[in-house]
Amino acid sequence: MSKSLFAAALLCTALGTAAVAEIETFATFDAGTPPGNLAIGPDGRMFMSVHEFYGHDLRVVEVLPDGSTTPYPNADWANKPDEDGPGLNGVLGLRADRDGILWMLDGQGAGQTGRIIGWNTRTEKLHRIYYLGQPATRETSFLNDLAVDREHGAIYITDTANAETTALIVLDLETGRARRVLEASAFTVPEDTEMVIDGNVVTLGGAPAKIGANPITIDPTNTWVYFAPMTASAMYRVRTTDLLDTSLSDADLAARVERYGDKPISDGSTVDAAGNVYITSITDDAVGVTQADGSYKILYQQDNMSWPDGFAMGVDGYVYVTINELHRSPVLNGGADATKGEFSIMRFPALGTAVSGR
Repeated sequence: MSKSLFAAALLCTALGTAAVAEIETFATFDAGTPPGNLAIGPDGRMFMSVHEFYGHDLRVVEVLPDGSTTPYPNADWANKPDEDGPGLNGVLGLRADRDGILWMLDGQGAGQTGRIIGWNTRTEKLHRIYYLGQPATRETSFLNDLAVDREHGAIYITDTANAETTALIVLDLETGRARRVLEASAFTVPEDTEMVIDGNVVTLGGAPAKIGANPITIDPTNTWVYFAPMTASAMYRVRTTDLLDTSLSDADLAARVERYGDKPISDGSTVDAAGNVYITSITDDAVGVTQADGSYKILYQQDNMSWPDGFAMGVDGYVYVTINELHRSPVLNGGADATKGEFSIMRFPALGTAVSGR
């Protein structure tokens, strides 16, 4: 039996208990292409951000069917820009929508205004640039991940920032207006829990890493946005119609946020049509799922899944996840690169209907 068929059989029979199993490796990468997040378009094309914590100039690549990569959208745009020329300052989150637009959250760079860049993967032309400046952002902003809602013409962004300023940002694609919501709320601030991996406390800036709003995803019907602090034990959700309602005060909006279920300290997330919210459990070398009844279960766990990071739903019924050893990167390891070469994309069968290109 192949690994993928074994995984599918295991998931069908063992959801009631934690499953410890091998999942399929789709692609591996060398130290020059440490993966960040993934996006898969409606035609199956795969795009990946190159994690900036490793200091490379390359920002985004297309992952080809044979697992090789090529700079994307092209060599000029895929790299750090020269002054006012084309290029990307620092991309973590990226998503491909149902119209084939690749949305790249270009949030980092000294003295740089945050941007969302939409690139048409069908015509291979620039679609649109949205700028994310103050007051929607803060001096402390770290624009991390995004969820695209083409049903309502909006993009929802997690701004990790710091514990005092972490928030969500709502961008109206028609008007370009960006609003900051749920700043320093119970649903965005990190819990007081240390992140321990391989027996060591992960640090950021010399202190234990306790990180705010990061994972965010939207359901296939564009009804619910699921989000959470990275350092938190709960996944939350809120209706898209509430996020888009400009008449609601922050307190009114907070009152409409629901606790969806349990989760571990996590990085990325995605959700299928059955309400299964997939979670990367970074302290357990595992991928898990928060189910509609609120319970959390480990699906896959193994030693070479060192810091599972970002997810993407494939058109082939698989969920794809990046592995990037981020706790061994210079930013989270006191300036030293201690990686072991475990950079990859893995995949496993979705529990419910996997929908990409939303």
